[in-house]
Amino acid sequence: MTLEKLYRIICNRRKNMAYGSYIASLFREGEDRIIQKIGEETTELVIAAKNNEKQRVVEEMADLWFHSLILLAQKNIPVADVWKELEKRNTTKRKR
Repeated sequence: MTLEKLYRIICNRRKNMAYGSYIASLFREGEDRIIQKIGEETTELVIAAKNNEKQRVVEEMADLWFHSLILLAQKNIPVADVWKELEKRNTTKRKR
């Protein structure tokens, strides 16, 4: 699965707000809850990395990316904007 495909799924769940959807429930709970989840997943990722738990790092990174995409959808920011920013940084770095 690509980040773009997952983002489209998230946007669709936000639009349809399907009952029983975890994604829709986060949108219903609001931005503070989404941000809280990002904080939780970040902490769990740091702990997994510190403990050198490779599989847990993979799992927690997936959770962090997932919840970050939910925040982007909440803010109506396309994933492409993040890719553009990363490309801009790479281009700027090469010019130095």
